Amino acid sequence: MAAELSLDTRTALELFSIAGNFNSSMDLDTLLRQIGSEAEKLLDSEASAIMLLTDDRKNLFFRVASGDKARAIKTMTLPLGQGIAGWVATNRKIEIVNDVKNDARFTGRFDKASGFETRSVLCVPMFFKGDLVGVIEVLNKRRGKYVETDAKLLESLAGLASVAITNTRMISDQKNFFSHILELLVSLIETAKPGMQGHPGRAARLCCAVGRALDVDEHDYRMLYYAGLLHDVGYLAFRNIRLLGEMGLSNVSEETHPLLSVRMLDGIKILEGALPAIREHHERFDGAGFPAGLKGEAISLGGRILGLVEAVEDMRMSEGTDGESIRDRAVALAKAGAGARFDPHVARAFAEIAANEEGVW
Repeated sequence: MAAELSLDTRTALELFSIAGNFNSSMDLDTLLRQIGSEAEKLLDSEASAIMLLTDDRKNLFFRVASGDKARAIKTMTLPLGQGIAGWVATNRKIEIVNDVKNDARFTGRFDKASGFETRSVLCVPMFFKGDLVGVIEVLNKRRGKYVETDAKLLESLAGLASVAITNTRMISDQKNFFSHILELLVSLIETAKPGMQGHPGRAARLCCAVGRALDVDEHDYRMLYYAGLLHDVGYLAFRNIRLLGEMGLSNVSEETHPLLSVRMLDGIKILEGALPAIREHHERFDGAGFPAGLKGEAISLGGRILGLVEAVEDMRMSEGTDGESIRDRAVALAKAGAGARFDPHVARAFAEIAANEEGVW
């Protein structure tokens, strides 16, 4: 009895550790490979496969399968009800088959495609809040046969896996949505004023290059990217009477667009860290800028970086030049404004980048 309790405790602790590893992965394919690998180790099996339910809920498709030729079956689907996995998905029941050759449901179709020889299968459905997510199966127990205790163990692992899979899918969907909305906003910003084509992307790249040269951390680097892309989104609000009324503005001007940009983006959690740079990208190091007349290091580093980037971008857009000529003029502008219009450290970093890094700007 004590030995059984000790084994249960060790298994529980191992599953607890596995759950932590699952929840640390944000990439679905990486996560699924982790799940398959853990299933093989826990169940002493030669291989594993994870099949997820398609959006129309009519088929299973192989998302991860182990083995040298697993890639061959990743494009294959299995209609619900067909094969052992399809039967498990349809009936929502665990199935142990220790001799697949004597099971009428086994067709060998995937063995033919992969070159793997299946002898035995333990297949378990995966659920999230009662909804079928897919199935997980382990193949060919190395020692002995699959038994009910194996099924219970894989069922526990499947429960952890289904939560991790669902969470990772949701995060992936959110990222996909955000990236498409970002692309849409950038496209609209490029139409807000003449000459803005390509401006958000160039500003973002140059902000990041200067930030990298100044050794900003990962979070600030990401915020510089967002600030570079979205700092001019306020121009889109120039004709929005409701928004202008809420801000107490009866008319708009160049001086109001940083505040309008911040107002439009306020409340978007992921962009929170980019707002100071957006608000302050027309402040000057000597305090003569707008909208608040901030001076020196009272301006955020992001604001000081984006302020210089905006100035050299304005030169590009107004003069319409490119290549060596615009770089030389931009470096001259940065050096001339160091200590007055621009932070000297930022101006120096930009000059070095413009001289040494092709394709950044």
